[in-house]
Amino acid sequence: MPPARKRARSHDPAKTRAAVLGQLAHVREAVRGLTPGQLVLPTRLGPWTVRDLGAHVGTALTAVHRDLELPAPAGQHLITPVEWPFSAGSRVDGHAGEPPVAPPDLDAYLADVDRSLRALLDAHPGGRLLDTGAGAMPLDDYLLTRTVELVVHTDDLNAAVPGLQVPYERQALAIATRLLADALAVKAPGGSTEVRVPPYAVVQCVEGPRHTRGTPPNVVETDPLTWIRLATGRVTWADALAEAKVSASGERADIGGLLPLTP
Repeated sequence: MPPARKRARSHDPAKTRAAVLGQLAHVREAVRGLTPGQLVLPTRLGPWTVRDLGAHVGTALTAVHRDLELPAPAGQHLITPVEWPFSAGSRVDGHAGEPPVAPPDLDAYLADVDRSLRALLDAHPGGRLLDTGAGAMPLDDYLLTRTVELVVHTDDLNAAVPGLQVPYERQALAIATRLLADALAVKAPGGSTEVRVPPYAVVQCVEGPRHTRGTPPNVVETDPLTWIRLATGRVTWADALAEAKVSASGERADIGGLLPLTP
């Protein structure tokens, strides 16, 4: 018999919406206090400055506005949230293109994004299909991808500005960790290796003998932010191992060849 298909992880839409708005609020609060000198600091996203990165946080969310202005797609291929990291439009791979046009008043811009996003979410059902460019996706699912973008770029901001320490909304960090862990299981299906990212995710992946009881012989374990950085190319597998940010035991525990997940 073929192996049973794993059931897709479910997410509470209300918690997802709260995570998006909560993480945006943290970014807004941090951006509001940045000095002109801090806004022009470089980031790990190529030519982007901190101001550019802040502007991109806004455009990652106004993608919802843009897509809701278009008719719901008909007959288009449906894409799941765990397939989204593999698409060219995910924009979390760390290889930034041309920087976005940054507004003169970043705080006012993000405040307007917040207000308009809240109004749109109140007006549209979660099942409304959006054309994401990579395929059609219900609004509630698309918000999961927006949560990942917010968490990843919050980490980019923290890396760029010494001492900034923008907090992470717990639910937002959980969503980002779980979605990227589930994407790994899709990229490398199997049951020979267990990847643990406590306290949010445990997935089985990599083809090979399936372990059914006791401690699996192949185990990878790391913390949520290190996992997110590995999955999106912010840190390499070799560096994470060298810095003891990840532990890997077993002959099938070297998943470095599967990372990053993003194209």
